[in-house]
Amino acid sequence: MRRKDKEITDNSLIDEILSNNTVCRVALSDGDTPYVIPMNYGYKDRAFYLHSAPEGRKLNFLQKNKKVCIEVTDSIESVTSDKACGYGTKYRSVICTGTAHFVTDVKQKIEGLKIIMRQQTGNSEWDIPKTAVSNVLVLKILIEEVSGKISGF
Repeated sequence: MRRKDKEITDNSLIDEILSNNTVCRVALSDGDTPYVIPMNYGYKDRAFYLHSAPEGRKLNFLQKNKKVCIEVTDSIESVTSDKACGYGTKYRSVICTGTAHFVTDVKQKIEGLKIIMRQQTGNSEWDIPKTAVSNVLVLKILIEEVSGKISGF
């Protein structure tokens, strides 16, 4: 990271940022074309859980290249000034890279969906019937590299 003074080196702060947000941006590539999409997610034990329809552009990209980059930002606040170059943004952000794994076991899919629901709602006691998981794709992204940046705090 170029700006070492803004680097987050505290893993507990990185986990806090990833645990306390609900939307991430997922970057994919099929080799030639980049693709970024916002997604709801769940985070547990240095892994992201995502869900999707079992077909579509996202799946087409992942079938060609399972490497992903995930970005999460929180505490975003505009900083204003009387001078044009004084404007800025307060933020905390984390960028992770990893490999997407397709979760196929029904029990593991249900567990992944519960992790997502806990992240989104704060409640982990959801009844997710096995029939509901047959039409959903669950991805587990194991974090291989992580970096964090903080500005304005």
